[in-house]
Amino acid sequence: MAVEPKLTDQEIASLMEIPHPSKAVGDSLYGETKVFPDYQAEPGETYFGLVHGIVHESSVSFVAVLQAIRAQKKGFDSALYFYGIGSLNCLATRGFPTVGNELFPGMRNENNVLERYIGGGGKVYACRLGLALHGAREEDLIEGVIPCHPLDLQDALIEYARKGAIINSSWMF
Repeated sequence: MAVEPKLTDQEIASLMEIPHPSKAVGDSLYGETKVFPDYQAEPGETYFGLVHGIVHESSVSFVAVLQAIRAQKKGFDSALYFYGIGSLNCLATRGFPTVGNELFPGMRNENNVLERYIGGGGKVYACRLGLALHGAREEDLIEGVIPCHPLDLQDALIEYARKGAIINSSWMF
């Protein structure tokens, strides 16, 4: 037996002011006009992303990988460097109650997009100090993730800058 909530006159008035929802499933909410040209990489162009975002604490890390995949699709030689807490995004041993399982849908989104990115030829670096600071082991990295010395971060940035790379730095405290 369903119990109907008792609403006050003010609650009913509020509900009646604007139709809820005002759009049907499948109706467009936003326009589709792309403002900038769909640029493609010119021969030898590079994309380099720095990621210092916490797994599941924000969309920073996930979006950083999606941006690198987009650059990859545009033809850029593409690489990502995870450092600090961001290095935890690179762990293959995530899951609950066992490795690889998801307690909730999307729990391993970062893993899935990183594996896709690496499979498409993207390079992924992870700072060993970032792993160590948070008790993660190098042997738990996703296959293909390249572990790096803490002093490599600045030199990687210099190397990619000298290549003329588009550098995108995603950082979250």
